Amino acid sequence: MPIQYGVVGTGWITESWINAATKTGSWQLHAVYSRKQEQAEAFASKHGSKTTYTSLEELGADRELQAVYIASPNSHHYAQAKQMLQAKKHVILEKPATSTPDELDDLFKTAKDNGVSLIEAFRHLQEANFELLQRTINEQKRLGPIYGASFTYASYSSRYNNVLAGETPNIFNLEFSGGSLVDIGVYPVSFAVALFGAPKTSAYVPFICQTGVDGGGVIILKYDTFGVQINNSKAYQSFAPCEIYGEKGTITINATAELESIKHWDPKTKQSEELAGPKVEVEKPNVSMFEEAQEFARIISENDVKALAALERVSRDVIKVTSEMRLQNGILYPADKS
Repeated sequence: MPIQYGVVGTGWITESWINAATKTGSWQLHAVYSRKQEQAEAFASKHGSKTTYTSLEELGADRELQAVYIASPNSHHYAQAKQMLQAKKHVILEKPATSTPDELDDLFKTAKDNGVSLIEAFRHLQEANFELLQRTINEQKRLGPIYGASFTYASYSSRYNNVLAGETPNIFNLEFSGGSLVDIGVYPVSFAVALFGAPKTSAYVPFICQTGVDGGGVIILKYDTFGVQINNSKAYQSFAPCEIYGEKGTITINATAELESIKHWDPKTKQSEELAGPKVEVEKPNVSMFEEAQEFARIISENDVKALAALERVSRDVIKVTSEMRLQNGILYPADKS
């Protein structure tokens, strides 16, 4: 039977999740929450659901509901997720899961105390092409010892136009736990952490935009024998690919999200070979979340504690790194001061 789930948040990412989850056949949208009844009803009607809530208490009390997908503003994640976990609902929580490591610690404890699962939705880490890349690195046949890596995710946000006009949209607002690092930088940071483990040290050189958050910048993750350079931004655009450098060659990846191409360049033959397989097609402006939705349904249905523990390690390592780098640069959220 499909998992009966509800959604908190009615933005484009939630629509992508619903469309992908429906395609898997493993999820069934049961309820929509919004603070505004009209918005909840319109969104629910669009996606074939008849149940709406404007109260999180009532959402959590719904006996048919098994899980909740949360894609609200970053600063709301902790309180909303905790409420759903305490109601014994599985929670799929959009990245960044929480504003601070302490909040994340508490959510994982709450999930365990209530016998349910908490999963941070790093969609790119669930793609078949990411798993292929991971195997390629671990086997060392094509790369050998790693000498370094360079990851880029810099995409100009239309909402930065609002910042330049003197406004403070949520994603560029300290009060809403915003900024480039936690919104877009977590993609390459989690990419590195999932591939190479937690770094020994990390440093961030951001530029601070007029709202007080980082608009982007350069990250350095230091490992025992190599370093990873990351360029992230929501205030400028980069078209640079991502690369991993090894003794036996170079792997070039089109992006840390939406992995469509993974090429291996051999220094002996001077030739490149495409390693990536085909991706699941999605209708624009949706993003590819099919593999993520499929895997999360499997984990929950099978209670795969090993997979949950692996995902938890990545989430804990990522927020430790991003929080340390924020604090290094005086980027403080209300949750940091509580």
